[in-house]
Amino acid sequence: MFNTIKETSSAEIVEKKSKFIANIFYVESIEDVENKLKEIRKKYYDAKHNCFAFRLDKDNISRFSDDGEPSGTAGSPMLNILEGRNLSNVLVIVTRYFGGILLGTGGLVRAYSDATIKAIENANIVSKVFGNVVNIEVEYKDLDNFKYYLKNENINIEDISYVEKIIIKIELTDEELKKINQLKNERKLNINKIDIITKKYILK
Repeated sequence: MFNTIKETSSAEIVEKKSKFIANIFYVESIEDVENKLKEIRKKYYDAKHNCFAFRLDKDNISRFSDDGEPSGTAGSPMLNILEGRNLSNVLVIVTRYFGGILLGTGGLVRAYSDATIKAIENANIVSKVFGNVVNIEVEYKDLDNFKYYLKNENINIEDISYVEKIIIKIELTDEELKKINQLKNERKLNINKIDIITKKYILK
């Protein structure tokens, strides 16, 4: 399980006339990271620095860049914050517009850290666990009861197909799937069929 963000968030701070603009993105691959970096560099084309840090759950990849700032004053502190908060599949880019006053090593670490923390605090943090995407077939007469069960268990319905039988697409953890199978076998839930489509990280 890991934490991530639901959607893009940003924050801005000013330190001794230097402006620091933090943007935090949800990413799933190196390609996603590269595309977001291109977007930010194009958007803030006149900025002095675009420092970044990211973590990807797949293959446990972590990288950062100081982008011209003194070594260890920008990307590394930003990455430490992501790690400390167990945030993965996240890219944070902090853009700096230099204000003419040198901040020193400590000032830079503090500014890049503060901008990153502020962007995270503005974001909607969610948890992801490895789970299942499942199609469940029920009769029309049993739909309301099954929807009621899912609501009580805080299991989100992704889609419902109204064909000859009702096909309900849901995302759920291994434990939740085990419980549904058990209730089906005990005939406490009227379910015709359970088909696992795929396994993936799901929001919980």
